[in-house]
Amino acid sequence: MKPTGDLILDTGIKPKKSKGQNFLTDGRVADRHIGYAEIQPGDRVLEVGPGLGILTERLLATGCDLTCIEIDDILAEHIGKTYGDRLELIHADAVKEPFPPFDVFVSNLPYSVSTPIIFKLLEHDFRTAVVMVQKEFADRMVADVGSPDYSRLTVNLFYKADCTVLETVPASRFNPRPKVDSALVRISPRPAPFEVLDEKTFHRVVEVAFNHRRKKIRTSLKSAGLPVTEDMPFLDDRVEDLRPSEIAMLSDAVYLERQRI
Repeated sequence: MKPTGDLILDTGIKPKKSKGQNFLTDGRVADRHIGYAEIQPGDRVLEVGPGLGILTERLLATGCDLTCIEIDDILAEHIGKTYGDRLELIHADAVKEPFPPFDVFVSNLPYSVSTPIIFKLLEHDFRTAVVMVQKEFADRMVADVGSPDYSRLTVNLFYKADCTVLETVPASRFNPRPKVDSALVRISPRPAPFEVLDEKTFHRVVEVAFNHRRKKIRTSLKSAGLPVTEDMPFLDDRVEDLRPSEIAMLSDAVYLERQRI
């Protein structure tokens, strides 16, 4: 495979900051990225944003059944011409395009779509995902309660999967060079570590509470039109101080009250 700089020139692509187009240049990082995914021959693999193909080429070498989703016209044409019928190419916006069934998810995610893609990913059944994201986003994925990085993303991920930061990737490993470092993160689905009476209510309470993370839970719920009764737990706390299991207790109380009304 040609060096990334040569491929940028060959394709005529002008990397767009708005799309987060920073192309990985270090083949050793790409090798480790694929290795972390532990792909077996015949696995259905989904790659979002193949770009110039540094991961795509290595994925095909595993003997997997590969589908790529690419939104950029020039990059989609490059992937199609380079790999032909060795893969299935979907030229579309991965945020809007329905995902095909897959066992393994591999992607170098632009920061601008990291949140919607991760939330979309969690709606699917899969064995493992290994994603490259900005380091600050990775910190949010695995943050502890009370940390400034603790967020809606943290809680929703914890509910669905184990999440591990595998390594930090310096900004110097990309062309053009971004302003911040990136990180490789593994997401491994597992049963929820706690039960909730209604998942929809749980996710709504998480969303509402983190939209007003500095406010007390009582105020957050009221501002969203959710019921509040004095026997509900944690009304005088802030969501950034609640463990996911405690947010689940709160959501159960909200759900039961809504059923009663």
